[in-house]
Amino acid sequence: MSFLEEIIDWLQRLASRFSISATTKGIALSILIGVVAGLGAVGFRWLIKGFQWLFFKEGAEVFSFMGDYYVIILPAIGGLIIGPLLYFLAREAKGEGPPEVIKALAVGGGHIRQRVAGVKMFASAICIGSGGSVGREGPIVQIGASFGSAIGQWFKLPDEWLKTFVLCGAAGGIAATFNAPIGGVFFALEVLAHRVVTPRLFTVMISAISAEYVAWLFLGPRPSFIVEEYILGSYWEILLYVLLGILAGIFAIGFIRVFYKCEDIFSTLKLPSYVKPAIGGLLIGIIGFFYADVFGVGYGGGYTTGGVLVDSGPMDAMLAGQIGLSVLIALLFLKMIATSLTLGSGGSGGIFAPSLFIGAALGGVLGLAGGRLFPEVVSNAGAYSLVGMGAFFAAVVQGPITAIVLLLEMTRDISMLVPVMTSVVIATLTYRFFTRDSIYAMRLKRQGIEIRQSEADPVMKDITVWEAMTRDFPTVSPKMPVNELAAMLVRTGHHGFPVVDENGRLVGVVTLSDVESSRSRNRPDLKVEDIATKSLFVAYPDQSVYDVLLKLGARDVGRIPVVDRKDRTRLQGVLRRHDIIRAYSKKLERDV
Repeated sequence: MSFLEEIIDWLQRLASRFSISATTKGIALSILIGVVAGLGAVGFRWLIKGFQWLFFKEGAEVFSFMGDYYVIILPAIGGLIIGPLLYFLAREAKGEGPPEVIKALAVGGGHIRQRVAGVKMFASAICIGSGGSVGREGPIVQIGASFGSAIGQWFKLPDEWLKTFVLCGAAGGIAATFNAPIGGVFFALEVLAHRVVTPRLFTVMISAISAEYVAWLFLGPRPSFIVEEYILGSYWEILLYVLLGILAGIFAIGFIRVFYKCEDIFSTLKLPSYVKPAIGGLLIGIIGFFYADVFGVGYGGGYTTGGVLVDSGPMDAMLAGQIGLSVLIALLFLKMIATSLTLGSGGSGGIFAPSLFIGAALGGVLGLAGGRLFPEVVSNAGAYSLVGMGAFFAAVVQGPITAIVLLLEMTRDISMLVPVMTSVVIATLTYRFFTRDSIYAMRLKRQGIEIRQSEADPVMKDITVWEAMTRDFPTVSPKMPVNELAAMLVRTGHHGFPVVDENGRLVGVVTLSDVESSRSRNRPDLKVEDIATKSLFVAYPDQSVYDVLLKLGARDVGRIPVVDRKDRTRLQGVLRRHDIIRAYSKKLERDV
């Protein structure tokens, strides 16, 4: 038994001895998940640095006879290692990471295989360390989520708590990686869960804070990017940020198309899947020989060609406005291609950092071009790189709130809040003009999973019509005069009744609006059967409330007769909006 398993076993025995509430247990476990996710993020960063040193520093000596050309084969060597690792141990650890987490939340009940965390950590660290053009943030989301799922499974918790702990682990991973706890929470909720509010929001927040504290202990409280305080040169500059948002949305569509086209090309190759990452790696090595900036995550310190240790990366230089226009244009397109090759061939890593890189390059191009055309308007090209990062990322993952919050936390600077918000919103809307599916949703759609159908509120899916409906709802006879019906509606406060004949068969539904419409006919002899709706929409006791709710909204119906599946004339109850809200509230109270 491992040390962590011993701790969990001790906690289980402690919880059984003292009657600990579900909420208290959830808080305690969310702290544990945050600590584990934070340690995982720190360990993952150290692992990447170790592999960078091994490939670029030691590789320069081992392959010294090749000169600087040795970098061409480094990503291919990495691909030869990670291909079999992923293929034989955990194929779901291939690719970006977050799509697998979304799948676990939407259709997997929060269950993630426990081996995924370890395989993902080593595969992604080798991929990045050998020069793969991917980020570390996507992997740490999957790693943290795997930790959360594993802890939930060890404690034998129900699926709803399991899903919450998956979000806790993902939020903790982002918080520890970027020193951004709020951004981590929003990423988990907006991008992964597709809803900003969740019944156990506090546990996700606690986990992110715990992970952040762990990261501070080992890495310090520095922001991810050190930027100068940018200012608007002119109010007219806002128009350029609007243009940047439009361009970011269009380029995001282009990037995703190139990304999946590259994957399709590799899928047609008549080669074993575990060999393909090496081929992609060789192509990346060729690009990196000429433009080494495409290697790795693109920001912070690390090793580069010749085993040289650098303190900052190309994105840091972009934010400082230190890269020329022609190089920025080249990096803009080459990073798209290199990232597509890395993941399309079967590598492991995230599109988070590449999205920031591409957005920074795009913003830098517009900033420099705008500065030449309108020198009196554009104040600093680096500001456009900063805003471009957020706009492009928001479009690609369809997470505008996450992008804004993360950018503010990563830079600890609010001087560009208005331009950031402007470009992020415009980029998101531009992207949605073409499609509403994020790069992650498209990944799942290609696997046959329609996330928009799967992401419905799980609480609604778990409540049956039988649980929610009112059983002994009053009915009226088809022979009842309309005047008596009107008096009954006023007396009971109901807005409608099922119509049941003398044999107890459901024959229709009559509503207050039917009564009001009948008054224009000025016939005192009207009976219920004359004004009732005979063509009925009904529900069945074993249906989920979610299924019925969709039909309620589409038909603008306030109440639905619930009937036997074998006999649609046998009334068993009535389902109203009030019943659904009441059942939903009770379900939430039981789950919290």
